[in-house]
Formats: sequence, C-alpha cells, structure tokens
Amino acid sequence: MMTLKAFKHELMEGIPNELPPAYEFNPNLNHAPKRKDSLNKEEKKLALKNALRYFPKKHHTVLAQEFAQELEENGRIYMLRYKPKHKMHARNIEEYPGKSLQAKAVMLMIQNNLDHAVAQHPDELITYGGNGAVFQNWAQYRLCMKYLAEMTDEQTLTMYSGHPMGLFPSHKDAPRVIVTNGMVIPNYSKPDDWEKFNALGVSQYGQMTAGSYMYIGPQGIVHGTTITLLNGGRKISKAGEGLAGKLFVTAGLGGMSGAQPKAGNIAGCISVTAEINPKATRTRHSQGWVDEVISDLDELCARVRKAKKNKEIVSIAYQGNVVDVWEKFHSENIYIDLGSDQTSLHNPWAGGYYPVGLSFEEANNMMSNNPEVFKEKIQDTLRRHAAAVNEHTAKGTYFFDYGNAFLLESSRAGADVMAEDGINFRYPSYVQDIMGPMCFDYGFGPFRWVCASGKPEDLLKTDQIACKVLEDIMQNSPLDIQQQMADNIQWIKGAQENKLVVGSQARILYADAEGRIKIAAAFNEAINKGEVGPVILGRDHHDVSGTDSPYRETSNIYDGSKFTADMAIHNVIGDSFRGATWVSIHNGGGVGWGEVINGGFGMLLDGTEAADKKLRSMLFWDVNNGISRRSWARNEEAVFAIKRAMEHEPLLKVTLPNTTDDELINSIY
Repeated sequence: MMTLKAFKHELMEGIPNELPPAYEFNPNLNHAPKRKDSLNKEEKKLALKNALRYFPKKHHTVLAQEFAQELEENGRIYMLRYKPKHKMHARNIEEYPGKSLQAKAVMLMIQNNLDHAVAQHPDELITYGGNGAVFQNWAQYRLCMKYLAEMTDEQTLTMYSGHPMGLFPSHKDAPRVIVTNGMVIPNYSKPDDWEKFNALGVSQYGQMTAGSYMYIGPQGIVHGTTITLLNGGRKISKAGEGLAGKLFVTAGLGGMSGAQPKAGNIAGCISVTAEINPKATRTRHSQGWVDEVISDLDELCARVRKAKKNKEIVSIAYQGNVVDVWEKFHSENIYIDLGSDQTSLHNPWAGGYYPVGLSFEEANNMMSNNPEVFKEKIQDTLRRHAAAVNEHTAKGTYFFDYGNAFLLESSRAGADVMAEDGINFRYPSYVQDIMGPMCFDYGFGPFRWVCASGKPEDLLKTDQIACKVLEDIMQNSPLDIQQQMADNIQWIKGAQENKLVVGSQARILYADAEGRIKIAAAFNEAINKGEVGPVILGRDHHDVSGTDSPYRETSNIYDGSKFTADMAIHNVIGDSFRGATWVSIHNGGGVGWGEVINGGFGMLLDGTEAADKKLRSMLFWDVNNGISRRSWARNEEAVFAIKRAMEHEPLLKVTLPNTTDDELINSIY
C-alpha cells in the first residue's frame, strides 16, 4: 500500500525524469478494443513526434519504438509505461497536495473518473461510452495533476482535449480550469476525422462528463432511466396501474451505463438487459447492479414468463446479443411492455455496438482487421434489430430512443425506422415524449453533488438536507410539476437503501433552478457550521441548458433551431464568469462526434460567503439560459417556467414569443 507521502510525491513529480518500469498488462481489466488503423505512414511519423514532445531526447530511442508498437497494437498511443503506481479513487480532499482547495477538488474528480470501479477501460483512460476519455495518454494525466498541485487561486489551467496547455495568471473569481474536448472545425467533424485526430494525439472525445471530470458512475443514468421508466409506465398505463409484472427490454451494461437493471428494480418492473461483453456483465453482477445472469435464450424465456406470472421485481442480464432477445421474444410471443437501447451506438464502428451472429472475440478481431466488413455487419444487425422492434411495437410495445443514436444509426443503415413523412423517426426520443416536456422545459434536470470528504455519513446528511428542501418547495409548487418533485423525493428517500454509490460519495436528483439554489445554499451553510465537509456541485450535461443535441436534449425544439449550438456555448461562457470552479465544452457526447455540443461545470462549496454568492448567481443562469431558449422555441411548458422565473427575479427580462394562427399560415402556403 502506497503511503500518503509517496502518493503526494508521485502527483507532484509530474512526468518523471527517468523512465518508469515497463507496463505490465492486466488481463483482468476491461481493456479498450483495438482502434482501426486510420493513419498513413507520414501521419504515423507525426503521431510519434507529437507523443515524444512530452519527454526529453534521452528517452526518445526507447519510447519511439514503444509508442510505435502501441500505435500498431492499439490504434492509439496511451503511454502505458507512465501509468502511475497509486490507486485511482476519490480520496478525502485533504489528502491531495496543493495550494488551492478548488484545484484539489478537480484532482479528486479526475481520480474518481479513472477509478477501476467507475471507468470502463481504466488503463486506456476511458471512463464510459467506449471512447469517453479523461486524457489521451498517461503523460497528460501526470502533467495535469502536477499543475493542479502547484497552482494558486490566482491561476487558471487550460486543458486542450486532455492536454494541459499550462497555467495562466487569472484571479480568484475566475474558473480554476477551462476544459475543451474535440472542438475541431465543423467541416472536419466526421467520425473518421475524429479517429485520425485522436490517433495523432491532437484531439479527444470527452463524452459528456468523462472529459469534464464530472462522471459519478452509473448512478446518474440510473436516475434518468428510473424517471423515464416511471413516466413511460404512466404513458402506457390503462387504469392507473404501476409497472408491476411489466417487462422492459434493453441492451448495454458497460459502455453508456449499466444503469438499466438498477433503474428497472427501483421503478418496480422486470428488466432484461443484453450485453455482449462478459467482463461488463460480471462487473455489474458483482456490484449488485443486476440480479441474475442468463446465457441461454430458452432459459431466459422461461424465467421471464415466471417473473411475469408472479409480478416479480427482478433484473436479468442476458449474456449475448440483444437482437437475439427481440427475435426470440417475438417467436415465443412474450409481450414487451417497454423497449429501448442503451448501447454506445454513437460509436458504432469501434466497440459501441456489436453484430449479431459473432462472438465478442470474433467481432473485436474483425473490428480492427477488417473494418469495412465489420461496418457492413453492424448495419445488417441494425436492420434486423429495427425489424424485430417493429414486430413488437405492432403488438403494442412502447419503444423509445434513449438518445444513444439508435434511430439515427439505424436510419443510416437503411432500417425501417422512418415515419410516413420521411423526415422524422417512427419512434420518439425519450426527450421528445418524456424528459423534454415533463422535465427540461420546466427547468428540471440532473443536479449532482460529491461529498469531498469521502465519508458516507456526509452523503447521508446531504441526502437529508436535499430531501427537506424539496419537501418544503413542493408545498408551494404548481400542480404541473408536483409529480416530478414527488418522484425525486421518493428517489432521495430510497437512495441509501438502493446502494447507488460507485466510486465517490455522490448523489444525483432532478431539480429546477429554485431547488438547485436552495439545496446548494443549505449545503454551504452546513459546511460553514462544520456539519459536513466540502461539497462539489455539478450536473450531467444532459440537462435543460448545457447541451445542444438535435437527436436528444433539444429534440423537442421545433422552430428549426435544434441544429444550432448557441445555447451550450452561452451556457459555458456564462457559468465561467458567474462562479464555476471549472467549465467544459465538448464536441460530442452520448449521440456521437459531430452530433452534439456539450457544456458543463463543476463548483466547489467550501462554506464561505463567496461560495454562497457564486452558487446563487451561477445556478440561476445555468438553468434559465436553457428555459429561455426553449421558451423562444414556443414550448408552452418553458414559457410558463420562464414567466415564473421573471416573477421571482426582477433583473431577469426574457424575450417571449408570440404565437401564430395555423390557419393563417396554411392559407399562405
């Protein structure tokens, strides 16, 4: 076990002057698949030059050969020799070296993102989603942590797609870190461009919360999926009944989340989640996030029939391809009430989704050695997948796109997923049907916090504070949003029981601007009184205001502006001068490179009056920026919410839309 002194020394050392020992491959870890060879000979030379600029010339002879081998074997240069010796996990904030408490908060969150219990491919610095990276290589990690350990509250660290560009003079009210990921010129923002830039070591895919250091494990997606399932259950309810005995079928236990089994249990249904990667299945089962694992389709059918008959609440992982499940349940006439998909389909050609009829190993081999055939098989699988879904929806199944690009990639594969107008999809996004009108337009989104002490008792105390605040607010809430308030109060009250923590002592719930501000202010007061240690605030970028994504977060924007990204850019700029500890802006997220712009933040609460002032200013903007844009798109719920916000804050003046008479417009065209 490394001593605290040795840990601090390794962080402050940065890139060591002497070569560390050679990397030892750990077969027990879930490693990233080999990425396709996307560079020509001259580009490979450039990739080596780019990698070697982190190191003195005396090491270049050894490292050049080693990095060339990594590029050949992995399709990327991870600089595995430089993986540090210390264990990756969120420590008590007091254990981190440094001069700035805010910088220490960032260090804590970076290590949480790379915790083996949290990260999907920890040695390759991939947190989730198949390619959602914290850094491109281990030299960047070492250099970043050294900068954070050295910086003061009069400096700002700039992060260019995982690369620490350096510390720059600023001031105490400025963000301590500015993060960008994948911000390439639009004409060079196709998936193949990303593969090349990433292999060259000049850009990376930060997902939503991986490259911005705000991932808290699958809990966030558990909450979102739970809320979606509860509201989806209300949509299909015929007589006000709940989800008892109803079946939810989906896929993906590793890349995007692994959240669905836990969410299904909390929502009270039967869930079947298919996963092709045995290591991902074992991880979720060992963590207690899935109840049972079945690898035989006949056994699966029998088990589901029994669960339906007894109205069990049970989560089942099917070890295999989800297409086989949809097709088998059709032939066996097993009714699916709710259906979706949570594989990493934003990353279809590099391990985010797997073709039916091939083993996991066969598929990975084809992915790296025969990528064109692999792509053909993926698209054939998508066509089969969509066809099987269509057979079930014809029987009454409610299917929704979970924003992972399932419908988008299926349409590109020529699958039968388009509506009669040939423009829209035949199935709604969950944002269009549920989250947009029920949550985002009202300002409700994924507010999250991390107890920087690492103490479970601090998390319990903050849970109690948050619940009390929500209960008080609910007493005077409009009827339109009381159901969402009630769902989140229920969530918080069951949070400890459901053992949602993976990695840091963190929590998430959906709250509007009023709720976020009052909860954060109550936390800050508790910190001031010594009742809890410092708290790090954040959110999923999947929110009211942080993300412009035409196929997910802003899919319920119908004024033609859903393909614009002004909102996310304004969000980050506005957060940065209103008090955020760090901000991030990404090209890419859960729907893919070039398909979305994501803005996020982190904020440290330390119990001071300055923190109280910052949280009130920043959180109000962070939410109402998005409500105003949604209001201008003529979303009725958002118009209601922004009018209510203006009543409470006299300094807020938002341009409101005038509605038109459809008969008038139709008479002209």
